[in-house]
Amino acid sequence: MNGKIPAPPPVVRLITELHRLPGVGPKSAQRLAYFIIRQPEDEAQELAEAIMGVKERIIFCSVCQNLTEIDPCDLCIGPQRDRSQVCVVEEPLDVLALERAGFYKGLYHILHGVISPMNGVGPEDIRIRELLPRLQDGSVTEVIIGINPTLEGDATAMYLHGLIRPLGIKVSNLARGLPVGGHLEYADEITLSRAFQGRQEL
Repeated sequence: MNGKIPAPPPVVRLITELHRLPGVGPKSAQRLAYFIIRQPEDEAQELAEAIMGVKERIIFCSVCQNLTEIDPCDLCIGPQRDRSQVCVVEEPLDVLALERAGFYKGLYHILHGVISPMNGVGPEDIRIRELLPRLQDGSVTEVIIGINPTLEGDATAMYLHGLIRPLGIKVSNLARGLPVGGHLEYADEITLSRAFQGRQEL
């Protein structure tokens, strides 16, 4: 952050660390820091333990790359899931949005990003290589590209299409009920459902 913060060093450090979080500006970081300082010590301890618990116990599912405590994750081993479909999404938050909507019963694959040459992110920097072995045994008949409709998302979708289509697997894209530049995690259940129902083969 620019400028010297007139506060004791521990407070400055807390503000600095909070400011590193996505979407947290300098003033928001200061407000959060002073909120934490005013909290009872036991509540601050619970927050610290929650953060460390995530770092110590959460891993990536070896199959779908979602966040989990067990490997494979509950979604991958769930007996009611449709194993003929894999929906490829950008982030774990997208899985939460789709599961909350409740209409999709297939499997997932989380890329943890999109291809973005401007930001130095290539295909090898996201979880694409982990997807391809899942498509080799013939059980998957459709891959649904559920990547956010941005310039980088569209480029990633086309790259995936080029890799998957030669395998003889149907590749579809969510219908544009989602606004261009929008994100799955912010879409309501009706919009997500219509985007799935109107998905188009690439």
